[in-house]
Amino acid sequence: MRKLAIAMALSSTVLAAPALARDGAPYVGAEFGAMIVEDIEFDIGTTDRSIEIDHEYGYDGAIFAGYDLGAFRIEIEASQKRATIDGFQSRNQLFTNQFGTAIQNQRNFDEGFGRTRVRSLMLNGMLDFGDDEGVSGFVGGGVGYGQAKIGIGAFENAPRIIDDEDSGFAYQLMAGVRQALTPNIDVHLKYRFFNMDVDIDRNQEVGLFEAVGGVEGEGRIRTHSLLGGLTFNFGAPPPVIVAPPPPPPVFVPPPPPATQTCPNGTVIPVTQVCPPPPVQAVGPFIVFFDWDRSDITPQAAAILDNAAAAYQQTGQAQVVLAGHADRSGSADYNVGLSQRRADAVRSYLSGRGVPGGAIATEAFGESRPLVETADGVREPQNRRVEITFGPGSGR
Repeated sequence: MRKLAIAMALSSTVLAAPALARDGAPYVGAEFGAMIVEDIEFDIGTTDRSIEIDHEYGYDGAIFAGYDLGAFRIEIEASQKRATIDGFQSRNQLFTNQFGTAIQNQRNFDEGFGRTRVRSLMLNGMLDFGDDEGVSGFVGGGVGYGQAKIGIGAFENAPRIIDDEDSGFAYQLMAGVRQALTPNIDVHLKYRFFNMDVDIDRNQEVGLFEAVGGVEGEGRIRTHSLLGGLTFNFGAPPPVIVAPPPPPPVFVPPPPPATQTCPNGTVIPVTQVCPPPPVQAVGPFIVFFDWDRSDITPQAAAILDNAAAAYQQTGQAQVVLAGHADRSGSADYNVGLSQRRADAVRSYLSGRGVPGGAIATEAFGESRPLVETADGVREPQNRRVEITFGPGSGR
């Protein structure tokens, strides 16, 4: 059990990693390492565990050849395992002397002599896993033919109590890791468990003694090995062709947007609308009236003709007429008089091409004189109509 625990500890060191594939390539290799043999127990005759054999650490070596199918490999392996006997224990009478006296009962031979050797020819299957680069991992198993030879004795120069060999079916389980050194050479570390059942014959006579009871024994050989090896692959993955990096993108500035020049000289994109021309200050035009009259005088007519022409040139949408009166009459009367004067100017301008809908009139009476006078004073400059164009007119 102690050696079995050591073997389990060795197997726990095997790690999984990405696989280096050798798809469609044959390979050969060899491996060698240390081995632990579990205690071998033989049932002889009707006695179970009649003999229990303990071994020292041994060695395990193999050569193999296989073919990599991709994720799966198949291989043939020939190996030899060998370990020296460390001691054994018997649990029944082994021999009697010529007088019929039993000379051996249960006894421990802590310094037994002999060895165990196993040769095998196995067919293995391996499953690879991981990437196609770097360190690889694999697990697998195998079945085949084994030939075992066991020899044990109580004393170094004495005849062997067991000195026999047997052959038959064997199987094994494996796991490991490997590392690519070159495109064709790998190194690996592998754990292997091997099992084989054996039948042995105990010697009927050892010197002057004869065997007691049955001489045939049944048992099994189980080993745990930690192996290092080298593999040569006859094929390699195709070289990886690394394309040169693409050239850096060339920055092409976008074409400038189409532009237009506005009447005021401003350059703007064609998707925008030129601002309207600024409102030109026109006027105000002022026409004067006779006392208490709203008739258009010849002098006033000449001024109104200029106002109509100015409207046509500027294209203003609004004309405001503000009527005024002097303080020679009552305030209410003067408001009405100033309205009649504004209406007279409106009628004249409409006849000269100014749309009536563009004209607005206001009557201020005597509230906004040009010349300040006392109440009841007749002042010609206060009897007027002011014509203004554009926003804010008439204010």
